[in-house]
Amino acid sequence: MTAYIALLRAVNVGGTGKLPMTELKTMCEAAGFTKVKTYIASGNVVFQSKLSEAKVKATLEAALAKYAGKHVDVLVRTAAEIAAVLAANPFKDTPPNRTMAIFLDNAPPANALEFATGQKNEEMRLGVREIYVLYDEGMADSKLRIPAAKTGTARNMNTVAKLAEMAGNL
Repeated sequence: MTAYIALLRAVNVGGTGKLPMTELKTMCEAAGFTKVKTYIASGNVVFQSKLSEAKVKATLEAALAKYAGKHVDVLVRTAAEIAAVLAANPFKDTPPNRTMAIFLDNAPPANALEFATGQKNEEMRLGVREIYVLYDEGMADSKLRIPAAKTGTARNMNTVAKLAEMAGNL
């Protein structure tokens, strides 16, 4: 069985897309996933499955659509992939709560950062299927927009580290 991490996009953020993590856990178990554990209320779930990554994504998105009455994007990584995201963090010497990995379904275009707007003091780097952003002054007042990240979902390095640890322990 493969250990997976599913990252839901736009749930329990700013009062939108309410999804209790107990419901997410129940959905995952009903889909046949095992050793299901959620982490914080922002749509992070770790589990094991015999299914492929694509099938895990499709299964979870279908269950979420049925529950929410609308499509909810899910980004999926294996335990090895999430550990690699953590290891590849180009901003390791900065506070992990100010460094984000924006998870994408596919590799970002090589020129993705050229189209970013509103950049002030933020630094950006491309990953395999991620875009790393250092919000040196915090995210709250940032005007940074990265068109290539529009359908992605961001997690700070503290969360990535915890998810890597949880997945590694399955």
